[in-house]
Amino acid sequence: MYKNIMVPVDLSHADQLEKAIATAASLGRLYGSRMSIVGVTSSAPGAAGHNPEEYAQKLDAFTAEQSSKHGVQFDSVPLTSHDPGVDLDDRLRHAAEELGADLVVMASHVPGFLDHFFSSRAGYLASHVGISVFVVR
Repeated sequence: MYKNIMVPVDLSHADQLEKAIATAASLGRLYGSRMSIVGVTSSAPGAAGHNPEEYAQKLDAFTAEQSSKHGVQFDSVPLTSHDPGVDLDDRLRHAAEELGADLVVMASHVPGFLDHFFSSRAGYLASHVGISVFVVR
């Protein structure tokens, strides 16, 4: 059913990703899917890395750890953005298209006051890509 699953992650919230990654791994095993963990960083220093190369190394290590933990093969896809706060949604949409993803599995957050004014990342993807988006809370 699903041939290519994309899992967007925010390494600064790695402790909140377990349920979404486990869900993606289960679906990937069930359908024999190719699975990609996608992370977006800035070219400026940040909490997850001082530069895009360091971020890519951390994402690779995280991906290898998750692959081993869940007994599946995730590919690591690090992306760089000049301003992730502004263009993260577009970067994820383009990544889904470039990877040929037919399912996005992503972690959610507990909705708060600002969610009444700004759409969520998952909401944006579900509205702007022609594939299924599975939001795991």
